[in-house]
Amino acid sequence: MAADYALMVRNLLSFYDFDGKTMIAIGAGGGQFVGYGHAPRRIVAVDQDAAALDQLREAVAKNDMSDKFEFVHGDFLAMDLPVRGDVVLFDFCLHEMVDAALALTRAGGLAGDVVVFDHGRTSEWAYYVVEEEKVKLSWRTVERFRVVRHQEYSAEHRFKDHAELLAKVKVQGETAIERIEKFKTQTDIKIPLTYELALVQFS
Repeated sequence: MAADYALMVRNLLSFYDFDGKTMIAIGAGGGQFVGYGHAPRRIVAVDQDAAALDQLREAVAKNDMSDKFEFVHGDFLAMDLPVRGDVVLFDFCLHEMVDAALALTRAGGLAGDVVVFDHGRTSEWAYYVVEEEKVKLSWRTVERFRVVRHQEYSAEHRFKDHAELLAKVKVQGETAIERIEKFKTQTDIKIPLTYELALVQFS
């Protein structure tokens, strides 16, 4: 299974200039997009999934960026971060927040610039992982704030067969498993996805 994460990182870095800045990255665990860490001066990585943070630590060490990263385990909506930054990045997680408006407001209290990097409203992938409604709701929430720049991009997830796709989506539950049934006899599966970037300014 693969998506072109390197291209997604390049798009992120061309969308917003992180060079030399202090970034607070929300939902940063997993490490797929660790490449963006080369640009900022400092990254405070926040995630409530301890295992995902461990994966990020491994990716950071592998990319020789350990001196740049600070790791914070916890729920962004329930913690008081003792740090301010130049920019807050929501790393494919705003749609999962129980209160996206509160999340954005809290982020705006930590940095003047907030970048939302998340599934797109037209993404087929969001449908297959049963996140399409959450994604649409979170972007409607973003639009209630002062969005000064926005861009949509296209990519795809690729899987060698249904078994590999099932391994990826089964954590999303029975509806997701049912939705991918159409791929049961297929190989070299390609599922289009879109993702959006928005810059919200608070100062």
